[in-house]
Amino acid sequence: MALTTSTMIQNIPCTLVTGFLGAGKTTVINQLLSSKPADERWALLINEFGRIGIDGALLASAQENNVDTGSIAIREVSGGCICCTSQLPLQIAITRLLSDHRPQRLIIEPTGLAHPRELIQQLSAPHWQTALNMQAVITVLSGGQWQQQKYRSHDGFQAHVRDADVLVINRYMQLSENERQALQEWITRLNPDVTTIWTESEPHTVDDRSNKITALNTASSMLIAQLTKPSHTISRQRSADKSQPNDETRISLQPLIRQPLTGLMSNQSIENNESHDDIASDTELPYRYHEQQQDMLLGGWRLPAHYVFNADGLQEWLLKLPNWQRIKGMVHTSDGWLKINFTPDSLTITTTSAHIDSRLEVILQTDNDLPIDNVRSTISLSKDDWQAYDQQLMALVLEDRL
Repeated sequence: MALTTSTMIQNIPCTLVTGFLGAGKTTVINQLLSSKPADERWALLINEFGRIGIDGALLASAQENNVDTGSIAIREVSGGCICCTSQLPLQIAITRLLSDHRPQRLIIEPTGLAHPRELIQQLSAPHWQTALNMQAVITVLSGGQWQQQKYRSHDGFQAHVRDADVLVINRYMQLSENERQALQEWITRLNPDVTTIWTESEPHTVDDRSNKITALNTASSMLIAQLTKPSHTISRQRSADKSQPNDETRISLQPLIRQPLTGLMSNQSIENNESHDDIASDTELPYRYHEQQQDMLLGGWRLPAHYVFNADGLQEWLLKLPNWQRIKGMVHTSDGWLKINFTPDSLTITTTSAHIDSRLEVILQTDNDLPIDNVRSTISLSKDDWQAYDQQLMALVLEDRL
């Protein structure tokens, strides 16, 4: 069956929210969702780099964020980057969201290791131009990450800035005035046309095209205003595409073939990088996977909800993992159900309602002192290493509440 947009709603406003791993995209997306009118249906497509499926749960609940999440359809595409595997997972996910939920607005959050240019090229394709009305590309940048040479000299980190219409800068309060000025100059060199929004306590924005500070609105209101501003980045890409020879091919939809899922103690890694949503949704628990992608080591666990973990011990164990770049989870602990969201410059633990299972996912950088592209497995975890992690994690179970 060929993929078409004939049965879809047309001209759906669509916003792409990008940012390097750990930049703080979830916070920005929550701000955008908080602006949803009560009578509108929105959809959110989340691309997770791992296979467990946690990012959707990390979004604030209706009680925590005063958002009518009943009218927000959330779909997760797990197991790889939708921009660098193939176009098929992205097209399937968008098609299902538009046809099944008929939203009035779509927000797409790619994984933090995505390649924005490739994703923008996909969304600029002719078969999406009638279905999606692409709004400003919003990119989130962490001032704390930029402060480190290994990030600001890394091409993947810079790529997010180059392809942004709007750059949202957060976690910058520790920067000196000279560093903030240097950050602004660095941004301007990479993308002189980008509009910069400084979050947190500063209620102003900087428009690099005029180099004037605008204090007419708060950062939050300026962010929300981007939902209705067209994307100059995508317009340029579409113009470039039109100048190329027309070699469009239609993509046929084929049934998704799910990989066999392994139990916690079988200790098999998943080798290929196909993107499947809800890949671990029907596997027998406890379950663990591990793999290596783009010089990152990934591992994740899904565990029965009746396992109750030592809250303090779990946090201590997670923070001792080697060269961790991101830790996220939703876990039943001695302090109740907790949402865990760790980046090297932000540790967040909050309470949440009970879930059907506990989930943990860790992303380990192969070396903390070198740009990711130049590293070749300085850290290499074997089957025995992951099996040891299984045992250490299970040792933190205080009781089994069946």
